[in-house]
Amino acid sequence: MSLIVEVKNLSYTYEDGTQALKGVDFDLEDRATVALLGANGSGKTTFVHHLNGILQGSGSVVIDGLPVTEKNLREIRKRVGLVFQDSDNQLFMPSVIEDVAFGPLASGMRQAESLERAKQALDRVGLSGKAYKSPWHLSAGEKKRAAIAGILATDAKLLVLDEPTSFLDPPGQRALGELLAGLPHAKILVTHDKEFARALTDDAVFFEDGTIVARGPIAAVVQRFAW
Repeated sequence: MSLIVEVKNLSYTYEDGTQALKGVDFDLEDRATVALLGANGSGKTTFVHHLNGILQGSGSVVIDGLPVTEKNLREIRKRVGLVFQDSDNQLFMPSVIEDVAFGPLASGMRQAESLERAKQALDRVGLSGKAYKSPWHLSAGEKKRAAIAGILATDAKLLVLDEPTSFLDPPGQRALGELLAGLPHAKILVTHDKEFARALTDDAVFFEDGTIVARGPIAAVVQRFAW
């Protein structure tokens, strides 16, 4: 199976001098899922922000065969869908369907086709009945699914989810897990929720002080680091 993510010797230092990443190597096969574990400040979020060019450090980042460079950013951002921890930071249009259609429209797709894509994506996440509601009237779980629908409406091949269970009650967490399990995309879960991660993947990476210090079965990684 081909690699969807290839990262080699990735390092990044913030303007205040904090070295957040130190020579990280990482790969992920197409359609595979991995959990990124580690304490706050260990480098997880800094790392995933390199996957669609929000941050650009030294080293090499390749997504689906395409280097993450300035000239490729528009195409990279079609292929990598980020789902923020707080969906309120991601939903901004007057109605849910307009929000979901925004990505296809921004990529140059015609309005009719964009709306059709949005309807299909909303159906896939179980929100067809909420298409013309304001995003602010959705529950936390519905907002998360609407954010995912916005990615499904594009040609993304990789879903990156930052603390996906934040703000969700147990039923919302279960519904989200079932949705993600049914999606064929490659997925990276940045999470402290070990049980949620276990339900979706057996593969885990542990970040510590800007480096990957372990990768393997999630049970073994969690046990080794008592995390």
